[in-house]
Order: sequence, then C-alpha cells, then structure tokens
Amino acid sequence: MKRIHYSWVILILTFFSIIVAGIIRSSSGVFIVPFENEYGWDRSIISLAFAVSLFLYGLSGPFMAALIEVLGLKKMMVLGMSTLLAGICLTFFMEHEWQLMLIWGMIIGLGSGVFLTVLSPYVANRWFEKRRGLAVGILTASTATGQLILLPALAIIIENYSFKWALGLIVFLSLIMLLMILFFMKNTPKEVGLLPYGTEEEIKEEAAVQKKNPIGMAFRSLNEAVRVKEFWLLAGSFFICGLSTNGLIGTHFISYCISFGLPVVTAASLLSFMGIFDLIGTTLSGWLSDRFDNRWLLFWYYGLRGASLVFLPFALKEGTITLLILFSVFYGLDWIATVPPTISISRQVFGVEKSGIVYGWIFASHQAGAAVAAYGGGLIFKVFNSYTWAFFLAGIFCLLGSLFVILIKRKKAVSIVENGAVSP
Repeated sequence: MKRIHYSWVILILTFFSIIVAGIIRSSSGVFIVPFENEYGWDRSIISLAFAVSLFLYGLSGPFMAALIEVLGLKKMMVLGMSTLLAGICLTFFMEHEWQLMLIWGMIIGLGSGVFLTVLSPYVANRWFEKRRGLAVGILTASTATGQLILLPALAIIIENYSFKWALGLIVFLSLIMLLMILFFMKNTPKEVGLLPYGTEEEIKEEAAVQKKNPIGMAFRSLNEAVRVKEFWLLAGSFFICGLSTNGLIGTHFISYCISFGLPVVTAASLLSFMGIFDLIGTTLSGWLSDRFDNRWLLFWYYGLRGASLVFLPFALKEGTITLLILFSVFYGLDWIATVPPTISISRQVFGVEKSGIVYGWIFASHQAGAAVAAYGGGLIFKVFNSYTWAFFLAGIFCLLGSLFVILIKRKKAVSIVENGAVSP
C-alpha cells in the first residue's frame, strides 16, 4: 500500500484549524441578541466590537505572514489557536462593554487573523508543488464549511439552553484543535524528511528570500502598489465585497431574520444553507476565471449580489420560506465567488512574485469594508429600529463595485521593482 504523503496530513490539520477559527469569527451573528438580552448592551456597541474584530483580522494579514516567516508555521498556529481559546474563555467572565471590545474586538480578531488571511496560500505554497490549486481551493472552502456545519448547532444550543453552553462547545473544539496542532503540525516538509508534494528534487532558493525583512517587504509592496490605478479599483471593489458579505450578512443576517419573527435556528440554517452553495459557487468561479475575462465576471458577481441584497427585505416582509431559500441559494453562489477573479487580476497586474503581498493589502481593504458594515448595520438598526436601509445601501454599493471592476484595463502584468518605479 502506498504511503500517504505528509502534506495531506498538514492539509487536513489546516482545514480543521480554519474551520474552528472560522466558526468562532462567524458565531458573532448568533451572539448579538443573547449578548443584548443578557447584559442590556446597545446593539450598536456590540456591532462595534465585532466590527473591530473584522478590521483587525483583515489588517493583520501581511503582518501574520511576516511573523510566520520569523516564528515558523507551527508556533504561529499554536499562538493563534491559544489566543482564540483564551478569548472564548474570557467571554464567560465579561461584564462590561470595554471587556467585550477587548475580547471580541482585539483578542478574537487578532487570533482569527492567523487562520483566515494568509494561512491557506502559505501552507499550499510550502507543502505542495502539484495540486497546489486544489489545496488552496479546499482550504478556502473550509471557512464556509465551518459555518455550514456548526452555526445551526450553536443556534439550537442557544435556543434550548444558553449562549454559555454554545461557548462551551467552541472551547471544546478549540482545545481539541490546539492539541492536534501541537502533536502533528510541522513547519516544512524538511522536518519530516520529505520534499513538498509533487516535487522531484530540492530547490535551494529559500535562504536568499529569508534574508529579506518580511515586514519591510509588506510595506514596500503597499507603497509601490498605491501608485497603480488598478490597485485602488481592486481595493475599492473588495471593500464593497467585505461590506456586503461577512460584514453585513455574516454579522446581522440572523438578527435581521429574528426581527421579522423567524426563529434563530431557522435563520442560522438559512445562513448555513448559503454555505453549501458558496462551496459550489466559489469552485465554479475558479473554473470560470481561467476561461473568461475576470473583469466581466466580477461585474456580474457584484451586480447580481446587489440585486439579491435589495430583494432580501421584500422576501422577509412576505415571510415566505420559499423566497428566503431562493435568496440563500442565489446569494450563496455569489458569496466569495469574487475571490478567484480578484486574485487572478492581481496576478495579471502585479505579477506572480508581488501579487501575494499586494493581495494581502487588498484583502485588508475587504475587511475594512466588513468592519464598516458590521458597525454601520448596528447603528442603522439603532436609528431606524430596522436593518432594511443597511441592506438597501449594501445593494447600491455592490452596483458601484461592478463599475469599479469594469474600469480596470486589460493589459500585461506590470513589474513593481525594488526602487518603487512601475514599469510595463
């Protein structure tokens, strides 16, 4: 029997680590109302804490990559999971709004940043030569998988027991994952006497790259990228992407459904249903991005997403489960379908070598948009006692995003050189 390459063990460990981190991050949606009822806090304050979390984990991406280079993959994963575990445990003891901001805003935001930003491409690049695209696809899908499996379970526990029992389940899963990382995670294939999966002979190029300061590289890449118009168009469209996905839907969808009388379990199930079609839509989008003009793919993705967000208030007002399922399917197909074309355009514009770091900054813009929607949604609810205007405005912004991407010109990749000049 042929022995399984250890790269696949690393892939499985990373997959489940991202699932656990993803469910902690996305569980904010099911905790808004329980926190409001338990502590009497204003929803806008709770939303602000979750907004800070979204912003910090997005902004941390380039710096998490730098720390992985310095400390190693295993130490960073242990540190990240320990930080998340500490944040969830501290939630049992919080009593004041500033503690919510510290725990769910900063601790959980930074802890999830290790897993939800640069980990997938880092593991795929270090452990795989062949099947690298498959590895990235599997790891990217793991965030949606966690939401798919666990959000309804958390909602059922909250409805039948309390939110603290749901936190207990998350603590248990985090602890199991921490132990798995400690015992089985490795930094590089060399630690187990192997080459990356699919590599025939060792390539000795890493030492030269390691000598560079990764933090300096991140800031130099940002300084150079901001001089390119396409960077701003991609960052602007991805800001809207974050605003219209995990910032608004991920944080406020369940609360919006509850405000129309839907049970929390039904709302969480609709959200997890989106996760099923998110897996399909993202995979299909990757296939399409290799075959069609990525600008037009993004144009249609943003336009159709905007239409679905405008449709949602009408579906909730009608109260027909068929319309809500239709929304979940339609929106789910488009949830992170924007990622493959955005990465592809980044690679075309900035080249293979620079595109990874530049995409990290574009992703930071995505999370800035998510933070705006997470806080803005709570603020709009406070003013109007309804989320309807938040979803209408998000739909309008998506239409604006579709115009941003179509302004990107088709051209050969530009080369960003070390002195900051941009040349064709």
